[in-house]
Amino acid sequence: MNYCKRSLFSMLVMGSLLTSGCSSGWLPFSSGQLEGVPTQAPADWTEVAAKEIIQLETNVDEPYSVNLWVIGEPTHLYVFAGASRAAWIEHIDKNPNIRMKIEDAIYDLVAERVTDAAEFERFAQSWEAKYGRRPRNENVDETYLMRLTAR
Repeated sequence: MNYCKRSLFSMLVMGSLLTSGCSSGWLPFSSGQLEGVPTQAPADWTEVAAKEIIQLETNVDEPYSVNLWVIGEPTHLYVFAGASRAAWIEHIDKNPNIRMKIEDAIYDLVAERVTDAAEFERFAQSWEAKYGRRPRNENVDETYLMRLTAR
């Protein structure tokens, strides 16, 4: 990365930190094990998943957590990595048991990759309704859309 690009990147990161008030709920950085109150999964996730950002913990042996956008439907949730084979996706491939944190509640869930185009389309419509735009890549074979359900 040349000097001008590094400087611009640094200014964008600093601006993001300053405008977020250093709120960790808005920062895209990864961390370790999540702390909170173990909570039983609700019968309907819609209200719980109204938050824009959740924290997802993968990799039971060496906990790894990330902040993600979430879509909630009555019986399950969705998180989306786009076409990126992110570290959390790699961890789910090895062990689909995850933990999710919304506010102080911690939920034990299992993640499964969505491969059905009709289900992806329903997700994309919900994504657009919640976040104001459709997902960047909508090819279900190229992207990593994970369905989260209670264990």
